[in-house]
Amino acid sequence: MHWIYLALAILFEVAGTTALKAAEGFTRPWPVVIVVLGYLAAFLFLGLSLKSLPVGIAYAIWAALGMVLIAVSGWLVFGERLDAWAVVGIAFIVVGVVLIGGVSGAVHPNVSGDLGKRGE
Repeated sequence: MHWIYLALAILFEVAGTTALKAAEGFTRPWPVVIVVLGYLAAFLFLGLSLKSLPVGIAYAIWAALGMVLIAVSGWLVFGERLDAWAVVGIAFIVVGVVLIGGVSGAVHPNVSGDLGKRGE
């Protein structure tokens, strides 16, 4: 369930950030509402994912995938340019997320909730 919470946190953060651009300096009310609700939901779900995921790993994945999706959102929604170097950089970010989430031994969800105990 922690991965679903993290995915929802990422999606809501991307929605909020996309709306932030559309809000045009907080001058358009409906995008501002989406910004506020998107960020509230993003932090709610990020917090829920942290009940069992290590904070460094969860935040790294959240931030990295958020950056990738925001770049794609800017390209699709606002027509922002992505040159070859930007695409290469985005690919490196995706590779990093795959290494962290799929290969690294650092991702061991704590299903018991005992995040504060170290060295056991």
